[in-house]
Amino acid sequence: MKQFFGMSQSGNLAEALMGLNSPEFIMLLSNNDQFEMHVTELEKRFPGVPSIGCIGMSYQTRIVDRGVGIIAFSEGVSAVADVLEQVSTMPVKYIERLERDMRAVGASSRDTVCIDFCAGNDACVLTTIYTALRRQGVSLVGGTGDAGKVSANGRVYQDAVAYALVKNQGGRVKTYKENIYHQLGNYRFIASDTDRAHYILGSLNGKPAKQVYKDILHVTDQEILTRTFQNPFGKLNGDDTCIISIKEVQGNALACFRQVNDSDVLILLELGDYQAITKDTIQRICREFPRRSAVFSVNCLFRYKLFSERNYMHTYLQEMAALGSHAGFVGYGEHYNNRFVNQSMTCVVFE
Repeated sequence: MKQFFGMSQSGNLAEALMGLNSPEFIMLLSNNDQFEMHVTELEKRFPGVPSIGCIGMSYQTRIVDRGVGIIAFSEGVSAVADVLEQVSTMPVKYIERLERDMRAVGASSRDTVCIDFCAGNDACVLTTIYTALRRQGVSLVGGTGDAGKVSANGRVYQDAVAYALVKNQGGRVKTYKENIYHQLGNYRFIASDTDRAHYILGSLNGKPAKQVYKDILHVTDQEILTRTFQNPFGKLNGDDTCIISIKEVQGNALACFRQVNDSDVLILLELGDYQAITKDTIQRICREFPRRSAVFSVNCLFRYKLFSERNYMHTYLQEMAALGSHAGFVGYGEHYNNRFVNQSMTCVVFE
């Protein structure tokens, strides 16, 4: 298979599509002002080609922050795309669409991946989608776009998740998740006084969550929102840790970017040697996939901000380019199988 990346910093879709011929699947990453126009134009240019899109930044060896980016697959790929609607209330109502598409593409664990762009309620959406995917062992990689809008096959949707099933006819696929954080000390908390609908974390071990965070890290209320780059929370999930970013302070509580439930076990994390961890990820992928056709990744907005503040973002993209054809987008939350995580990188590698 082949992966194409085209971009226009000014939002000129024709410029971004230059050189793209006979795509089998297209991803559109646009800006809020031009998104709906780009969706319509893309469908006119490539009618009937499966596509999904969202509002967000894209990248290859540099970031496209306000324009438009196109990532497309061709030659040795088959794909189908659609949406699950009403994600805030009842995404399971539309699960037959995904089940039908899995049969149509002949989805299997060895050579098929699900890529999704979501408009919200991610944890519920992923649980719903994965009930279907896990029957065939199909992995998922995706993320959350901006402004509550996604697109599929030339139409714009709100309160929906756009998905694509991509089958690599020339080899394997495998998904990866990179975590650049590790546990800080031996802190262990039981969450309580949570508001699931608004992602509110009220108390930790019976004490106000804001005060617990401030006392451990010796920060002010104003410093909490930037300190989450270095010290997010982590939710234990078996042998894995799901990162939870702090969004804002609400009274004595903390609003987060992902759902926290009463009785969840949380730990405090600290930033590790992210440059060494990135190199380890690249080396692992190279070991497991000596021949790579493409790598598609999703990086968290907070990782982008952290790397940019430390003048590492350009270097990071150059290092990932050593894998070959690498492209992706910056999400407001990352999806990995049935997990909704923050401050992470997820990716799918095509043999």
